[in-house]
Amino acid sequence: MQIIAVLIPVSLFLGGLGLAAFFWMVKAGQFDDPEGDANRILRTDYDDHPKE
Repeated sequence: MQIIAVLIPVSLFLGGLGLAAFFWMVKAGQFDDPEGDANRILRTDYDDHPKE
């Protein structure tokens, strides 16, 4: 029963850390992709020689 007293705070800390990382990534624009891969594959104006 004593291990529960350790595991609950550890799991809450890790969950909060993951939530903070998620909000940081959203604020940094990691999930901004107005023309995603789903739309890009359907387009016909592609370049056979893309820039390196």
